[in-house]
Amino acid sequence: MKSILQLEETAQFALGIFIFSQLNFSWWYFPVFLLVPDLSMSGYLLNPKLGAWAYNFFHHKGLGILIGILGYLLKNEALILAGVILFSHSAFDRIMGYGLKFEDSFTHTHLGMIGKDKQKSLSAN
Repeated sequence: MKSILQLEETAQFALGIFIFSQLNFSWWYFPVFLLVPDLSMSGYLLNPKLGAWAYNFFHHKGLGILIGILGYLLKNEALILAGVILFSHSAFDRIMGYGLKFEDSFTHTHLGMIGKDKQKSLSAN
């Protein structure tokens, strides 16, 4: 199942790259802005609940799609770019095994545990 999900996310990431290629931006924009959504992790500096909310909001593919469609309807390439970056970043994160966060811990995701907690859960089994 994990391989199928990674293939699906890879296809979505490739779609993001394709849509980006149709925009009038230099190629360097894509890798530079691709990590910007991770700034939402700064919410964890205050508390896990706010951190999870901020992270999940900016890593929800629906937000990227909504912003991209809004940009298309308004003929605003900057909004389309923002939507493509949000969508692509979320797909890339999921390829790497990072899912949406539960409120108890940054390492507790909808795809399972990550980081040191993943190792702990594997050794416990």
